[in-house]
Amino acid sequence: MKPIPSEYNVVPQNQEQITASSLGNGKVLLYNGANFLHTMDNTARINIWIDDKALGQLRPGEYVVIDLDNQQYNIELLHLDAVKMRSRHSLEVNEDTKVIMVKPTVTSNKLEVTNVLPNNFDKFTFMMNR
Repeated sequence: MKPIPSEYNVVPQNQEQITASSLGNGKVLLYNGANFLHTMDNTARINIWIDDKALGQLRPGEYVVIDLDNQQYNIELLHLDAVKMRSRHSLEVNEDTKVIMVKPTVTSNKLEVTNVLPNNFDKFTFMMNR
């Protein structure tokens, strides 16, 4: 799937400085939590839009940190499997929102506020602007 260029001013973050306590109050980490099956068949790349503004493409094992105001957002996720799998999600960001996991599923996409860094976060890389 072709990546979308980010319309956000995304600045790479030093991974060692990212902790759950360093996030929140508008500073939100999004990561691609795709499982082995989606990475194996190359269907795990997810294009993300926030209120119709392109954030970019998160590949498996990638994360991005962005600043979001405390408000309601419409998130659109798209991944390519046999067909384009597009989903829309409503997200309420408040001072306690820290970590959001996105991932492809068999029939759609999933977005979940976890507020916990993934177990193997030390192996993740920052989302590249493609």
